[in-house]
Amino acid sequence: ATLHENLVESTLFGHRKGAFTGAIENRTGLIELAHQGTLFLDEVGEMPMSLQKVFLRGLQERKFRPIGSGRELHSDFRLVAATNRNLNELAADARFREDLLFRLRAIEIHLPPLRERDEDVRYIAQDAIARICEREGVGTKGISPEFAEVLAAYDWPGNVRELINALEHSVAH
Repeated sequence: ATLHENLVESTLFGHRKGAFTGAIENRTGLIELAHQGTLFLDEVGEMPMSLQKVFLRGLQERKFRPIGSGRELHSDFRLVAATNRNLNELAADARFREDLLFRLRAIEIHLPPLRERDEDVRYIAQDAIARICEREGVGTKGISPEFAEVLAAYDWPGNVRELINALEHSVAH
């Protein structure tokens, strides 16, 4: 979502040296790297319309052309995409390609926001704290029942990212 449109295209498809200013070496794109694996696209609802058509072709045909290349490459990958935007509304407003939306809908999983899953907060927090403690080289910390209640009572407008950030801050202090 934060990348410039040209950078998104280069990141997905790769580029060849000299294809544009600053392309000082060949770069393998994420689609090629995902060959026989999984490509995860976060915030797919932010993909620029101009890129959606090119990406849809690559998704359907499993062929793509790195920027500045005259040769098509093949990549067989599974796609997992996430968004916090309503793609149906974006498609209705002509801000997201309907044909791409149909391709993305092979299996759709609706994950409610954390504020609607307060029973999950404790488990997510326990896992996150264990990872944070391991990364920071400190002994594993537990979660008291009172702390778990405080975590579950908060709405977490930033969802899991906000929860993990708060836990990182609390472990650090």
